[in-house]
Amino acid sequence: MAHGTTTLDRPLDRLDQVRKRLEGAEERLRELDAELAKPEVARDPGRLRVLSRRRAEVDPVARISSEIEGVLEQLEAARDLTDDPDDPEVRELARMEVEELEARLEELARQAWELVLPRDPLDDRAAVVEVRAGTGGDEAGLFAAEVMRMYQRLAERRNWSIELLSLSEGIPGAIKEAVFTVSGRGAYGALRYESGVHRVQRVPATESQGRIHTSAASVAVLPEAEPVDIEIDPAHLRIDVFRSSGPGGQSVNTTDSAVRITHEPSGLVVTCQDEKSQHKNKARAMKVLRSRLLDREIAERAAERSRERKSQIGSGDRSAKIRTYNFPQNRVTDHRIGLTLHRLESILHGELDELLEALHLAERHERLEDG
Repeated sequence: MAHGTTTLDRPLDRLDQVRKRLEGAEERLRELDAELAKPEVARDPGRLRVLSRRRAEVDPVARISSEIEGVLEQLEAARDLTDDPDDPEVRELARMEVEELEARLEELARQAWELVLPRDPLDDRAAVVEVRAGTGGDEAGLFAAEVMRMYQRLAERRNWSIELLSLSEGIPGAIKEAVFTVSGRGAYGALRYESGVHRVQRVPATESQGRIHTSAASVAVLPEAEPVDIEIDPAHLRIDVFRSSGPGGQSVNTTDSAVRITHEPSGLVVTCQDEKSQHKNKARAMKVLRSRLLDREIAERAAERSRERKSQIGSGDRSAKIRTYNFPQNRVTDHRIGLTLHRLESILHGELDELLEALHLAERHERLEDG
């Protein structure tokens, strides 16, 4: 089991916030049951359907609210018995019951969070992931390739599929830029926290003096956009075709198959040249452009919501250093939540679950604080 340190607290520490979100659910359930019992509702299929759907939404919230209040009452009684001055056996039994009830209460609080904070509808979208070499020359390109492989291995572990959209290579084993989609249940919801600058500290293979170098790769994770999400006026696009460059085999770099699309209102530019077909390259470039425009729209909405307070998680600031991979110390530190894990190799092999869950938990804390 890997050990880490984190500034995160337990669900139990936020119980009062959760209970406020649950307030009124039981009363609302009683009101809906009274409505559903009316004969005129039973004769109106449309109203019956609407009320039944609302009841199905409120019922689990009311149930967990009732259970939390019941456990709190039991907990108060058990705590009183821990102070029994006459019977040590009663005190010990009460102490054990307090531990069990606190564990149950913590689990109920965790479940309640999931009910009062609905999942983002974009979470199950495919993710468009862009990995670029940053500062550090060839070493940055080698690290960027490792970051890309880290996500590929994560995808394999979670049975997600990957489609490479664009790849620009550097020296052997290095990449300048890679763009790919990751498809599968919860793909964007999990990977959205990876946006930002990933920093590596290690001795490069080419370093003869054994000195530790620092280099970086940047990651952008966008929700894959559907045509209905973003309406793009063809008049706003400038499309250039040109001959592909770099290694591409047979005809990929002998015909004008590469496509560059410029979205003039936003200034966004997307280039795709990996396919032999100009049509396929254009389709891939449009997919990336749509996702970048959707991501920009989401970021603008988030900035509007949190104008008074900079969000710790998911702020969309991809210039911020989010994580350090320190090879000499076998250490990975996520700077947003103060989490440090001493198992660098397994993380680079795609074992990111502990990191991703901690980031998800931190975001839920923030959403509760936001009210």
